Amino acid sequence: MDLDDTAVRLGVPVEDLARVHRLAGDRPSAPLPARADAPAILDRLGVRPDDAAEVMVGWPDPGSPLWTPELRWLLDRSTALVRADLGGHDWLPPGPALPRERGPAWRHLYVYAYLALVDAATAYHRDHGIDDAVTRATLADLGRNLAIDRRMAGEGWPVMQSWLTLHTRGGLYELGRLQHQRGDTIGLHIPEAGPLSPAAVDASLDRARAFFPRHFPDERHTEFSCGSWLLDPQLREYLPEDSNIVRFQRRFALEPYQEPDGIDADVEVLRFVFRTLSTPLDRLERRTALQRAAVDHLAAGRHWRWRVGRFPF
Repeated sequence: MDLDDTAVRLGVPVEDLARVHRLAGDRPSAPLPARADAPAILDRLGVRPDDAAEVMVGWPDPGSPLWTPELRWLLDRSTALVRADLGGHDWLPPGPALPRERGPAWRHLYVYAYLALVDAATAYHRDHGIDDAVTRATLADLGRNLAIDRRMAGEGWPVMQSWLTLHTRGGLYELGRLQHQRGDTIGLHIPEAGPLSPAAVDASLDRARAFFPRHFPDERHTEFSCGSWLLDPQLREYLPEDSNIVRFQRRFALEPYQEPDGIDADVEVLRFVFRTLSTPLDRLERRTALQRAAVDHLAAGRHWRWRVGRFPF
């Protein structure tokens, strides 16, 4: 495989393909499920009918004119790259961001990689005694993210394609209201799944305190952690003290502020509060207190901060 030529054909930096080639090496990939089985699998993974239809249109059938040799190589090697890190729990980009406007094969290449890895992820869960309901809830984050990306007109996917490798490697578990990422601490993530009520958060934390010692007894955890703009104390200037977000903040002891590497908190606020990265401030919705806070803060020329906090496990 000529990486320079492949990079030109894919419209991506050759350095990104060199990384895929280096990390995947000659490691085995994983097969896609049979086309006939795909609709039921997509439904189980929470994929909406409109997104599922697009995925099926671009299905990598043998001989499909939608799939160039370069795309097939990238699908195979990105799947191998992720599979080689089964059990890992660090951030892992599966490959370069593709020009998704070229069609469904380009738009959903990393979705097909995810589907190819579902069996490996499920087997990993079973090897660790994890209940099927947890597996299903965890892996169904694919459907949630595809729906969000559709709302964002494709603006969200470059981050999502890396985020979803946590699920297929056994690095993250959805336990009630929160998602829990393995690591030196248990990292907390907040999916788009209803109110962040104290009772729902307490229940999720209690599940995690039982879950990780039971299923990963060789790992020792003493803290929960979270990195998010949701922990920015500036939110308290706008939100009532009894709001769910402020009560969530109070759980954490914040680390001293440091400018995060590669994270723009203003962008993340737009991504999660409004699900857009390109709408002008004066056209953003202002229905909720959080939306009004986000807009007013940025309109005043101020910036949000990405804060990291911890509390005991």
